[in-house]
Amino acid sequence: MSTPLATPSAQQRLDRLPISRFHKITLVAVSFAYFFEFADINTFAVTAPRLIKLWGVTVNQVAYVTSTSFVGMFLGSIVAGALADRVGRKKALASTTIFFGLFSLVSVFSWDVVSLGVLRFLTSAGLAAMTVVAVIYLSELFPAATRGKYQAYAIAIGICGTPATSFIASALVPAADWTWRLVYLWGALGLVFVFFLRHLAESPRWLENRGEAERADEVLRGIEARVEAECGPLPAPAAATSPIPTVADDGEPRWRLLLRRKALLPTLLLCVLWVTQTIGFFGYSSWAPTLLAKQGFSVGNSIFYVALSTVGAPLGCLLAAAVTDRLERKWCLAVFGALIGVFGLLYGLTFDPVLIVVFGFLVNMIERGYTALAYAYSPELFDTRTRSLGTGISYGVGRLSNAAGPLVIAALYTGSGYQSVFVFIAGTWVVGALVVAAFGPRTRKRPLDRTPASGSPSPASA
Repeated sequence: MSTPLATPSAQQRLDRLPISRFHKITLVAVSFAYFFEFADINTFAVTAPRLIKLWGVTVNQVAYVTSTSFVGMFLGSIVAGALADRVGRKKALASTTIFFGLFSLVSVFSWDVVSLGVLRFLTSAGLAAMTVVAVIYLSELFPAATRGKYQAYAIAIGICGTPATSFIASALVPAADWTWRLVYLWGALGLVFVFFLRHLAESPRWLENRGEAERADEVLRGIEARVEAECGPLPAPAAATSPIPTVADDGEPRWRLLLRRKALLPTLLLCVLWVTQTIGFFGYSSWAPTLLAKQGFSVGNSIFYVALSTVGAPLGCLLAAAVTDRLERKWCLAVFGALIGVFGLLYGLTFDPVLIVVFGFLVNMIERGYTALAYAYSPELFDTRTRSLGTGISYGVGRLSNAAGPLVIAALYTGSGYQSVFVFIAGTWVVGALVVAAFGPRTRKRPLDRTPASGSPSPASA
């Protein structure tokens, strides 16, 4: 049985803090990791058209390398969930960021499509692992009333890595036979994240859940002192109203907790959300440069058109930041998903360069808004005991689904042509939107340890 604490919980103490320099430094650090995650995640997509010419890589080989990358993402997500529970959110964030940066650096020296595929598998494992930990880390450190907005801000800053990589690649890749390698060197700059570590705090919620109340209190007092020095006297936290569960309560393995109804249902829902998001987004972003080149556009132009369209991505995150803490997140996700399906279909139905850029811009803008909303929504469906593993499994299953996605897209392109690919992608977005609208619980401003499945009303719906 849990023993109630005489003092307010970590959640109550963190939720009453005003946004301060502490929060902003945390936001910048996570945004930096996101920037190079987004910078790195499409490096193979933007270099593949060049490798087709240099190494004689086929469309099917592009599909297999892309597929194995998503297998790596699945494994990385599962490992991240366990790692974040075992060593803490801060250490897990640092180790996963360093991991993907190192293997992106080694990718510079790949000598054929097989070696590059292996290195992309390992890099992708680190990318997905970092994302899972970063989502959880932000959700546990920011106040409930604003955590959605700041998740979106982190993505808005981080997503700038996508157009940055696309523009850099559009200049580097065609320049010489070897300059495509510099795109992977660019992705490796995520290693600079290590300089942020001394400014970051461990999650007090994680410490408290492990039964390390004294250490959690020490971290909280350090955070509160930093905030109070900047903002003045702090408001009193709400009184403790319920026991705080800890790992030591019954010793039940974490994975078995996910089989309980209150964790199983959100895990299944999020699996659908992330499967449709992964196939829908990566089907578009990973294949657009190659498919445009196959339709007769030059390698330089195809990468440049995609680069122009990705400029919309940060705007989508800012749009999400504007609505995420004002409107219910599940309805925002449903509307955004439906719009992506429509604009993505229109993208595939035109060969006019201007319309390709316009519809590509709209797809990128709304999709990244959708992703920012999903990053805020996912950890809100779990309590602290199941958050890391539940988020990791659902995110990982989504990434694993795209091990088959590229093969389906290659088959569709070969068998039915360019436009059939975009009909398929649009359909996945619509399915995801309908499922979230029908089955997604409300979570806006809900305290993190009061899960939707528990039946407790949120402030938004009370």
